[in-house]
Amino acid sequence: MSAGKVFFDTNILLYIYGAAGEKQLLAANLFHRHNVAQDLMLSTQVVQEFYAVASRKFSISREKLLDATLALLDAQLVVIGPAHIRSAIDIEQRYQISFWDALILAAAEAGGAEVLYTEDLNHGQQYGAVTVRNPFRPDPLS
Repeated sequence: MSAGKVFFDTNILLYIYGAAGEKQLLAANLFHRHNVAQDLMLSTQVVQEFYAVASRKFSISREKLLDATLALLDAQLVVIGPAHIRSAIDIEQRYQISFWDALILAAAEAGGAEVLYTEDLNHGQQYGAVTVRNPFRPDPLS
């Protein structure tokens, strides 16, 4: 793993609270490792999606959900604005991916992340300056 910044997509964070077993452990360990190293980045989109999905789909207490969400706001955060949306529109067209995935990539790139941890895009593919890694694959490229 290089010393560069890493960006976490919502789906990886959701495994920490909404899964059991190996995926939960892998996601929690990965998040903890990068949080301690202070190279972890999120965007306001990721935090919003985390809260919205976790509040609907997980049976965790409101207090635990609020604590988790507020803790995510303490991470290095890319605040989504007009420039990110413009970039996402370009990325969506260039790579033929969903707008929401393109917005994640735009935020990761704007924040200077080298790696995006996600299950939603092609593992190992380079999107501009950002390389996608699926941490649950047997060959996570870490």
